[in-house]
Amino acid sequence: MNWGKATVLILIVFVLFIGSMSFYMFISPKDEYDHQYYEDGINFDHDYNREAQVTKDHAQPEIKITADSILITFPQAVAGNLKLMRPSSDAPDKNYQLAGNVTAIPIAQMVKGKWQLIFDWQSNHKAYLYHQEIYIK
Repeated sequence: MNWGKATVLILIVFVLFIGSMSFYMFISPKDEYDHQYYEDGINFDHDYNREAQVTKDHAQPEIKITADSILITFPQAVAGNLKLMRPSSDAPDKNYQLAGNVTAIPIAQMVKGKWQLIFDWQSNHKAYLYHQEIYIK
């Protein structure tokens, strides 16, 4: 085989490769992206300030897991929301209202495993945001 035939063969293989990759690109599903990307970026400072306020005021809730419930104790009276999220699936996600200093959440109907707790509350005219991961056995 001489150089001319090898060059033409390599060129044909390269064109077939590029053509097949282009075809694959057009038949693959579209990439899903966050349509609220820019709005989330603008709101990031607001969430960051609320998270920093928790540390500044030492307002972290105390979370204690007992045999039948999750006991959440705040240093002062609060009003807000608690979102329990399961990282592996969004089907068992739950929302609870926070009021007062102590909140008890029953775990009898909850799936065992890792959960993420997202606290969003107000106390003494200040807004707070706090994230915590727990493991239910």
